[in-house]
Amino acid sequence: MDEIVRQAMSKWPNVPHCFAWLRLDARGGWRMRDERAQQLGLAGEAIRHPALLAFIERNYAHDEQGRWYFQNGPQRVYVDIEWMPRILRTQPAAEGLPSLLLHTGEVFGAVEAAWMDEQGRLYLRAGDQVAGVDDRDLVHLLPALQLAPVADTGADEEALLRWLDGDDDIAPQFCPGAQPLPLQRVTASDIAQQFGFVALPRQA
Repeated sequence: MDEIVRQAMSKWPNVPHCFAWLRLDARGGWRMRDERAQQLGLAGEAIRHPALLAFIERNYAHDEQGRWYFQNGPQRVYVDIEWMPRILRTQPAAEGLPSLLLHTGEVFGAVEAAWMDEQGRLYLRAGDQVAGVDDRDLVHLLPALQLAPVADTGADEEALLRWLDGDDDIAPQFCPGAQPLPLQRVTASDIAQQFGFVALPRQA
C-alpha cells in the first residue's frame, strides 16, 4: 500500500466505504460502474489510464470477510468480482512452461494446487494465493495438463471432458514442474465459498 494512502487513512479514519462502483472483470480488467451501469447491470467503462491502473493495483487488498477493495486515499472502494479476485496471465519463458503473473503485475509463486471447473476454467494456488487463469492464456498451459500415467503427451481433450463430467476412472494432473499435481474438480457456482471471497460486497 502506498505511504500516501496510509497517511490519508490515519488523517481521515471515518470516511464511508464505497460499494458497487468498481468491478474486476474475468480477464483482470478494471471497470468503473456509474449509476447507469449499476441500474442496468452493465459491466462498466474500462479504466485505461496507466497511472490510475497502477495506483489501483498497488492498493488492492481484502478485509477479514474476504471482501476485496481498492484503498483510494482514506476511502475504501469495494470491488465487484466478476470471476476471481486474482487473475493469472502468462509470459513466455526461454524453455518449459511460461511464467505466471497476477493481473496486478506481481509474480505468482510456485504452483502447489490446481483445479478446473465444469466450464474448463483453470485455477491455481501458490502459497495463500489462489487465482483463475485468463481464458486467453489457458492455451499456453495446456501442455501441463496430462492424464496419469501418460507423460509428455498432454491431456486428451475427450478424456478431459469425460473427467469434467464426473468420470473418476480418469486422473488428470497439472504438471508445472518435476512434481505433478492432481487436477481437482471445482463447481463454478461454488468458487466464492471454496476460495473464500465475496463476489458482490454490499453495505450492511
